[in-house]
Amino acid sequence: MAVAAIIRKQLAGSRPDAGARSGVRALELADYERMFEGRSIHTGFRQQEADAPLYRKILGSAFSTLPPRLQELHGSSAAREWTGFAEVRRGRGPAAVLVAALVGFPRSATQVPVTVTFSPEGEAERWVRNFGGKRFSSLQSAGTGRNEHLLVEKFGPATFALALIAESGRLTLIPRRWSFLGIPMPKFLLPAGSSFETEREGLFCFDVEISTPLIGRIVAYRGTLRCSGRANDPLESVGGAGRP
Repeated sequence: MAVAAIIRKQLAGSRPDAGARSGVRALELADYERMFEGRSIHTGFRQQEADAPLYRKILGSAFSTLPPRLQELHGSSAAREWTGFAEVRRGRGPAAVLVAALVGFPRSATQVPVTVTFSPEGEAERWVRNFGGKRFSSLQSAGTGRNEHLLVEKFGPATFALALIAESGRLTLIPRRWSFLGIPMPKFLLPAGSSFETEREGLFCFDVEISTPLIGRIVAYRGTLRCSGRANDPLESVGGAGRP
């Protein structure tokens, strides 16, 4: 970060004096403040809890700030099932169609019945999503090494490290890096898109978009879920926001 701040100063015309000297005052707090403009800083505590659910383990104290339905869905390590409805939009380009087919993403549709099952696999969790009979799955786990404090999600040969940001009643998932067949891939090819979870009218809401710089949108889906074991919740069709 210090190197970036120095380069910014030079581009602005503020060059360091020639010759050897102390670098104590080469950068001031104001130089860093300009770099943090437009960014938010999140603080909290992480405590190692024995057998803590995956998302609580990653988020630490920030987990308690999530809306109740998000805490309910992510607050268990047991096998469970949630159901609801969704709207799906697929990319139309040939590359987008190919990638979506390889992963198993559902076709474009509205009012699609959705079932998501969560199954523990060691310290990881298997998510199986069923959109009107079209199934695709991923394996989620807590990152280690350079991915520490990130959520690692594996779709077949592709693995993604995601930052979980709890803020303003939402849980946003931000891609940080990825690999294919265990080989780190360049960041400019990192899949992007807005993906977040929230709660609306007592329902868990998801809104996911997956796109890449070269292909564009691959798939986007949004909708609502409720726990299958709770009988008296109203089911909403679409219009929520978050991520199964």
